[in-house]
Amino acid sequence: MAVYSKGSRALMISMRSGAAFPYSEMVQEWTGAWVHNSEFEAKQPQLTPRPVTADAQALQHAFPPRIEPGVLDLLRADPFETYQAGSPIVNVNLPGNKYATGDIKRFRGAPGIAGVFNIPDNVNGITGAVIARAAGYAINVGKYVDGATDATQTNWFWFSAATNATSAGIGGGFPVSVGPVILEA
Repeated sequence: MAVYSKGSRALMISMRSGAAFPYSEMVQEWTGAWVHNSEFEAKQPQLTPRPVTADAQALQHAFPPRIEPGVLDLLRADPFETYQAGSPIVNVNLPGNKYATGDIKRFRGAPGIAGVFNIPDNVNGITGAVIARAAGYAINVGKYVDGATDATQTNWFWFSAATNATSAGIGGGFPVSVGPVILEA
């Protein structure tokens, strides 16, 4: 087996700078080049990335999604429009509503003391108490005109009140709100 010299007095040329350095101070880089220890550059970590594993798909302590409680929508001043005298049909204007035909909605007047709502104003012979019926009303999306629902008027919905109007017109006062039959905290 061959025996090598320690090189205590030998010089070696750096492959980076071309300068002569003591042989014992030379180191080999990851590229295979022999350089002085003052010129040494470590391998970049980006050249050997860690293996990428799949993302976790589930949480260990997951909760079911929160169910949002229904909220009240504030109606404009005098939002009710009765269809005609002797008819129980009441059109309601609520721009941007996301209601669907068959939804049950309840009308409420201004908030009162201790979370109790007042009743809305009377509308052409239909009392505010009838409009604010506790059971609410099944609504139909669109405006009721000429004996049929005009579904193109999406800012409107209508319901059939428990009593008939004495005349056609608008009313209801302000503030009036519409929302679910039961409000949850």
